[in-house]
Amino acid sequence: MASLPAVARVMFDGQKRSFDPSVLRTEMERGVPKQRLLNSQVLVKQAMVLYFSSIVDWETFDTWYMGDIKRIGWFTLIHPFTGKQIMARFENGALGDLVPDEKLPGDYRMDAVVEYLR
Repeated sequence: MASLPAVARVMFDGQKRSFDPSVLRTEMERGVPKQRLLNSQVLVKQAMVLYFSSIVDWETFDTWYMGDIKRIGWFTLIHPFTGKQIMARFENGALGDLVPDEKLPGDYRMDAVVEYLR
């Protein structure tokens, strides 16, 4: 199983978590709407910023992204909130733009959204 390369560091800034509760809600003619669960697990989306300390680090990540997981594969990473290892993939196989960061000369950042089952 592939794992997120150490050269792609997850920054705490830009973290955001959301999920679809997977609930079917039926409005009733009278009274309280009925609800039932559609799935036992939900797909959680975790927005994050990946930090690269150099363009060489980004190239290492890009080789892993294009070659090892082929943009859509599952990989392991340490969850930024819980510290537990999870299996995730990039939402729609997509990544954000690679942009220079303002911390140090030559460092870069990229927005990403991973999704995993909870």
